[in-house]
Amino acid sequence: MTLRTSADYVTLGPGPLAVSDWIDVDQTRVNTFADATLHTHWLHTDPVRGATESPYGGTVAHGFLVLSFINHALDTCGLRPSDSKYALNYGVDRVRFLAPMPVGTGFRVRDRISLIEASAHPKGLFTQTGHVFEIERADGDHVACVSAEYLSIWVPT
Repeated sequence: MTLRTSADYVTLGPGPLAVSDWIDVDQTRVNTFADATLHTHWLHTDPVRGATESPYGGTVAHGFLVLSFINHALDTCGLRPSDSKYALNYGVDRVRFLAPMPVGTGFRVRDRISLIEASAHPKGLFTQTGHVFEIERADGDHVACVSAEYLSIWVPT
């Protein structure tokens, strides 16, 4: 579903909005995130050590890396209101890291997005969206790895 204006959000009740395309999470992406956040623990950045010492059989993506895909998922699903210049991050509620996100061939992640609340405010449209990132494992199984409620203020044009 593509929402066109802020008014569309206000009139729409809670429920599913979209499912993002799959996002590949490779070691280069994880290492870049590690360098940017100064969180360079071997569990995330050392595939050789991860293969022998990690209980997951290799490195795993940072939970906050997966969480940071929220805006990408909203944009690629066409959920940015056409009458908004930009969105301000207002907060993230109920963040849960449910399962590790293994790095490597055969693993990818996508976001199931739902609307929890939308209301008009003087500064713009306030939205609370639900996000459940799920992993597609090598065997084709899908497992939730991160869930969160994202709070945004969409600033009008």
